[in-house]
Amino acid sequence: MTSQKKSEIILFNPRSAKWKHRVPNSILQVGASIFGKYLFDFVDGNLEEDPWAVIESKLKTGNYKYFGATVMPGPQLKEAIPFSKRIREQFPEVKIIWGGYFAANQYKVVLGSGYVDYVINGPGDIAFPSLLDALENNEPLDGIKNLIYKKDGQIVKTALEALLNQDELPQLPYSYLDSFYPLQNYLAKTFMGNKTMAYHSSMGCPFTCSFCAVVPIYNARWKGKSAEKIYQDVKWLKEKYGVDSIEFHDNNFFTSRKRVVEFSKLMRNENMKWWGEGRIDTIDKYSDDDLKLMSEAGCCMIFLGAETGSDEVLKQMDKGGTQSSKQILDFAVRMRKFDIVPEYSFVLGLPGESKEKVMAQIDADIAFIKKVKKLNPDTEIIIYLYSPVPTEGSELYEQITKAGFEFPEDLEDWLNPSWENFDLRKNPLTPWLTPKMINKIKNFETVLNGYYPTNSDFRIKGAKRSVLRLSSWWRYKSGIYNLPYEIKVLHKVWKYRQPETEGFYSE
Repeated sequence: MTSQKKSEIILFNPRSAKWKHRVPNSILQVGASIFGKYLFDFVDGNLEEDPWAVIESKLKTGNYKYFGATVMPGPQLKEAIPFSKRIREQFPEVKIIWGGYFAANQYKVVLGSGYVDYVINGPGDIAFPSLLDALENNEPLDGIKNLIYKKDGQIVKTALEALLNQDELPQLPYSYLDSFYPLQNYLAKTFMGNKTMAYHSSMGCPFTCSFCAVVPIYNARWKGKSAEKIYQDVKWLKEKYGVDSIEFHDNNFFTSRKRVVEFSKLMRNENMKWWGEGRIDTIDKYSDDDLKLMSEAGCCMIFLGAETGSDEVLKQMDKGGTQSSKQILDFAVRMRKFDIVPEYSFVLGLPGESKEKVMAQIDADIAFIKKVKKLNPDTEIIIYLYSPVPTEGSELYEQITKAGFEFPEDLEDWLNPSWENFDLRKNPLTPWLTPKMINKIKNFETVLNGYYPTNSDFRIKGAKRSVLRLSSWWRYKSGIYNLPYEIKVLHKVWKYRQPETEGFYSE
C-alpha cells in the first residue's frame, strides 16, 4: 500500500450465529473503499474467542482513531452495543461509525445513545472514505451523501448517493483478509458442497415491500455487477481457494434476467452449485429454456418471498409486481421440472381488523402452506412471524403504529432477548398477536419441520429422516399441532438446523 495516512481503523464484524462461517462481505467492501489510503485491521467476532480482548488490545496502543462496525439486526447487537459503549468510556477519543441495516433503519436510537458518532446510510463505498477525509482535514460533513450524524444536538441526514456501477468498484481485499483470518475458515460444508462461499453481486432491490428492512435504505433502487465480473470472481475463488459452491446474498439476485442468463452460460461447465434470493413474479417470467440453463449451470435452490396465500394481504404488504396466490402455487409446480428447489418464505401474523380475523388468516396461511407442499413436496418452507420495520408512510406501518406498536427508545433495550428474537422474526412483540396465535404458528412450524425436514440440513437423512416423518405424520395429517414435544426432543437430540436462523452451514 502506498500514500498511507497515519490514522488507523478497526473494521469490526460482530458475531452472528447464523453467519458464523460467512465471509464478512460488508466490512470487506468498506475495506476495499480505503485500501491503499488508510491503514486498517479486520476483527471478525465470529472467528475470535474473545473479540473484545482483541479490540481492546489494539485500542490500548493508541494507534487507532476510528472504530467501524457493520450492524445487522439481531445477534450482532449483542457485541456492537456493549463494545461501542466500552470504547466510548475507555477510549473517548476514538470515533465510532456504524453501518448496516440496523444502524440505517434505527439511526435515531443509535445516535441518541451517545456512543455512536456517525451512521453510514446504505453503501459506504464513497461515504466512508469521504467521512474519514473530512474528519482528518476538519472539513464540513454536510456534502457527504449516505451519512447520518448529529450537529448542534440535531440529527442531520444527508442525501442518498446514486448506486454506483458495481463493476467499477475496487476488488474486495480477500488476500488482505486472509492475512488476518485464513479464508479457508470461511469455507464450510453445506448441502451444496464442501467449500461454500458467500458472495454479494448487487446492491438494493427494485421493489417496495412494506415489511422489508431494505426498502427505507434503497428506495426501490438496484445495481448489479455484470455476469462476466461475477464469473471472474467466482472462477478466481474456485481456483485459488477451492470454492465449490456459492451463496449469493443479494437482496434480489434475479432482478435482471439478461444478467442471470449470461452468468449461467458462463457457469455451465464449472460444476459448481449456487443459491440465491429472488421474487416469484420476476423469475416466473423467465422461459423454460432459461430455467433449464440455470439448473445446468448449478442453480439448485432459490429463496423466494411467497409471504401469504391471500391476495388481499399481498396487496397490504405492497408486494408489488404481479404476484398472486395462484402464481405461488403454479410456480412451485413449475420448478419441479428443472430440479431447482423453491425455498418459500411466509410471513404470518400481520395486523387485522380484529383478533378473530388475524387468527383466521393464520389458519388460512397454514392451509395454503400445506397445499404448496402437496403440489411440490420438495419446496422448502421458511416461516417468520411478522416483525415491523420503520417503513414510514406505508399503509402497513401506519396500521401497526395505530395498534400500539413501538420500537425501543433506548439502544440498550435492544439487548433484551425478546428484541433479539424480534429481529430474527421469531418473537413479534406486536399487540395484535395473542400467545395462542404465536403458539399455533410455532407448533405448526415444528410439525412441518418434522414431517418435511429441510434438505439443507444434510445431517438429517436416512433413518433420522424416517423417524422424524413417522413421529410427525399423524399431527400433520390431522391438524393437531399443540404441544409437539416428541418432535422437539428429536430436533434437539439431532441438533436440527433451521436455515432462517442458523444458515446452511454444519459445525
